[in-house]
Amino acid sequence: MAWFKRKKKGIQTPTEEKKDVPKGLWYKSPTGKVIDSDQLEKNFYVSPEDGYHVRIGSQEYFEIIFDEGNFKELYKNLASKDPLNFEDTKKYTSRLKDVQKKTGLKDAIRTAVGESKGKKLVVCAMDFKFIGGSMGSVVGEKIARSIEYAIRNSMPIVIISKSGGARMMEAGLSLMQLAKTSAKLSQLSKAKLPYISLCTDPTTGGTTASFAMLGDINIAEPGALIGFAGPRVVRDTTGKDLPEGFQTAEFVKEHGFLDFIVERKQLKDKINLYIDLIMNNEIRV
Repeated sequence: MAWFKRKKKGIQTPTEEKKDVPKGLWYKSPTGKVIDSDQLEKNFYVSPEDGYHVRIGSQEYFEIIFDEGNFKELYKNLASKDPLNFEDTKKYTSRLKDVQKKTGLKDAIRTAVGESKGKKLVVCAMDFKFIGGSMGSVVGEKIARSIEYAIRNSMPIVIISKSGGARMMEAGLSLMQLAKTSAKLSQLSKAKLPYISLCTDPTTGGTTASFAMLGDINIAEPGALIGFAGPRVVRDTTGKDLPEGFQTAEFVKEHGFLDFIVERKQLKDKINLYIDLIMNNEIRV
């Protein structure tokens, strides 16, 4: 490297002239594998070398499941209020406005109807980037209304869970959504309409304790964190060391709480297969 020698000291490059790699051009998985962002998108946001399923939101799931990404969003203007006048580091109303502006979402779930492989289907998909995918009154209400919509129109429903649990800022109102969503799913069952529950990373707290584990068929993405309380809480409560891989989708399936683990690229095909099995439809290979 003798040919390269800086002759002047203190040379600085103005910020606007720096040639840094633009943010988002590459993605690095937790195992250290690097992939081009465009390639990652084409591969259903799954790292091809290690199979790591990157967290995605409702929009991406809608595009994967619905034919040609076409869907009609349901109840999109529902938004949370602040009946408890909750305040910790800041007012709940202010926090809601901030996260709505930042994410472009009204709350932690979006619901939509469309066709998947030619079948009419209702899909509810949670968004973790909205206050950790926490379940408040709007999440429960949108799920309840979507179930009612599915019953009125004789459609199957898919709920995609991605949540840190109940939203503490809504206290008891949040906890009431566990019972409400469970009751509505009971009505769906009486109508003999299929419900597929998809658990993604993470599915925890009140979500796991209610609709996430009530599917006719419960499925999960590989490696997803699934549980009720966090590992530290479980360890402190039981006073025991946790098994290796505790609360991963694979561990949960091994112990009987999941039916299948489905890779994202197979998600659309598998959901439609499970619906056909439940409805006793002709299976086409």
